[in-house]
Amino acid sequence: MTVEYLSVSALTKYIKRKFDVDPYLTKVYLTGEISNFRLRPNAHQYFSLKDDHAKISAIMFKSAFNKIKFTPEEGMKVLVTGHISVYEPSGSYQIYVDSMEPDGVGQLYQAYEQLKRKLDQEGLFSQPKKPLVRFPKQIAVVTSPSGAVIRDIITTVRRRYPIAQIVLFPALVQGNEASADIVRQIERVNQLDRFDTLIIGRGGGSIEDLWPFNEEAVARAISASRIPVISSVGHETDTTIADLVADVRAATPTAAAELAVPRLDQVLVDLKTSQNRVINAEYQILQQLELRLKRLRQSPIFTSPERLYETFSQKLDLLSQRLKNQSDKITSGRRNQLSELTMRLKMVAPTHTINDQRQRLRFLVLKLSQQQSKRVSDDRQRYQMLVSALDHLSPLKILRRGYTYTTDENNHFVSRVADLKSKTINVHFSDGIVNATVDQIEHGKEDD
Repeated sequence: MTVEYLSVSALTKYIKRKFDVDPYLTKVYLTGEISNFRLRPNAHQYFSLKDDHAKISAIMFKSAFNKIKFTPEEGMKVLVTGHISVYEPSGSYQIYVDSMEPDGVGQLYQAYEQLKRKLDQEGLFSQPKKPLVRFPKQIAVVTSPSGAVIRDIITTVRRRYPIAQIVLFPALVQGNEASADIVRQIERVNQLDRFDTLIIGRGGGSIEDLWPFNEEAVARAISASRIPVISSVGHETDTTIADLVADVRAATPTAAAELAVPRLDQVLVDLKTSQNRVINAEYQILQQLELRLKRLRQSPIFTSPERLYETFSQKLDLLSQRLKNQSDKITSGRRNQLSELTMRLKMVAPTHTINDQRQRLRFLVLKLSQQQSKRVSDDRQRYQMLVSALDHLSPLKILRRGYTYTTDENNHFVSRVADLKSKTINVHFSDGIVNATVDQIEHGKEDD
């Protein structure tokens, strides 16, 4: 009997086929705990689902993952739907997840808590709140144009503060496209830069209906608004992310309008009261100033102004006399000091010293002239004596007495017979030179 062996690929395809056609595996409802999860932004998600006794690999494609409203976390218990199949390259079976929601806690509530925790950690809820303008001229309202919110706000503002202008920026407040529409209108209000207050609101509803106001994009748009934002979303018991980020939260649209504008009649009453208080205060100040002026007019300074400078006039005379006496005293002392210095100057006048120095200078000049003449005469006599002594020592004078000296043909001086190197010699006389030839040499004894 011949046995036919299957390849691994053939067996894996067979098993995969069994999984794919099994009606119980095409739609599986599974509960388990997320394991080995690492968030991959804008990509497919790979993780595991496990319980106390087993574990299965799971994959959730990007298109399905983008539809869930919360972020899965490690250890979170979830409810998933999907189908079971085999991944042929590894031969492992896994669940392909089509949808996911938290087990035991609603999906939207889970997403709400996650976003709330994230924004709180970033400080969006605790950042300084912008104060509302007390007397706004223009108020922007981002809400549905057909809802009761805008009618309640208009009615309340007209009743309380009719001089304020209400401008509606219509936006979707429910559905998947609502958050983007709300963000666009918030940014548009800020770009116009002419509004004093911004009200964002809608009526009550379920968490699904209010969900656009729990979106991260709406929260960040409210936080980035330069205009103070009043949030009025849902009923008093509803609290959205927009309420937590806004500068002021109102329980109802009517309450939002009451927070945005004051009561004009009360403002007028306050103005009248303030006006009366100012008038009374000014009247009291004028009375106090009149009393003060009356007292000043009755003071001696104004009734007898000459008394003000009598003492100063007398003091001025006394000081003037003291100044004159002191000036005369100083002048007399300076004059005496000048006379004394003049006499001392005459006594130490340099005239006599200059005459003495001139006489001494003439004496020194005459003595210098005599010394120079004597020095020149002495030097001339010494010079003549040295010339005479040098003349006596001159070899020419010796030659004139009959002496000669001899040089060889190279003009080298010959003082001994041994110095002769050639037969030709030159004999030098006082009046000329004789060229001679040596025929015979007789050596004599050298002096010891």
